[in-house]
Amino acid sequence: MIAKQMQFLLRIAVICLTLFNSYSQEQESEIPKPPKTKFYELRGTNAFDVALGTSVINGDYEDPMFEIYSHIGYKRHIASQLAIDFGFHKFNLAYIDVYNEGFMSFDLNLEFLFLPHDPFTPFIFAGAGYNASNHFKETAPKVQGGIGLEYVVSPKIALKTYFDYNYVSSDILDGLEAGASDDTYIRIAFGANFYFGGGQKKARILKDYSTEIEENSITDDNNRAKK
Repeated sequence: MIAKQMQFLLRIAVICLTLFNSYSQEQESEIPKPPKTKFYELRGTNAFDVALGTSVINGDYEDPMFEIYSHIGYKRHIASQLAIDFGFHKFNLAYIDVYNEGFMSFDLNLEFLFLPHDPFTPFIFAGAGYNASNHFKETAPKVQGGIGLEYVVSPKIALKTYFDYNYVSSDILDGLEAGASDDTYIRIAFGANFYFGGGQKKARILKDYSTEIEENSITDDNNRAKK
């Protein structure tokens, strides 16, 4: 008899514990998770960027050589992970003892940061642009894409390195029309992003979160009062 009573009490205790855990999980699920705002502390919604590196052509001649490349640009984050980037690029394309010509390009890219709330993040980008030789003697549209790494060394200042591949819709980029495909070139660079802005957006996100917490608290108090 005592054994049966003990089993009955044990079952009641297990049921009560299960109901308590279920209720606790439900209460925890109603509390919204705090928003991630580290992006606005490390970076910002806008950035000016500069870079210096090298460029090399893949065209119709043999023995391409690496030449100087520089870049300035501006990007705007439409989300912490996603940005629109506009850049002006100045570079040379050359072959040993055969060809050396200055070029510029105007590129519009969509950039994706994999870890926007961390100091270190890889990123990828792709877009379209307009390629032109010095004094706009030869011009052509192009598409480009690339990968890179960024590291925030101090709030709002980040160092980066990247590689991009450029496909130009022209086979006379090097002054010679030959072969079955258009000319391409790559650029490799090291530079910096100087971030700014985002303070107001961060404050708005935190305010919305506080409001949501207060509304949940009022709802919980009302529910307890009814009980």
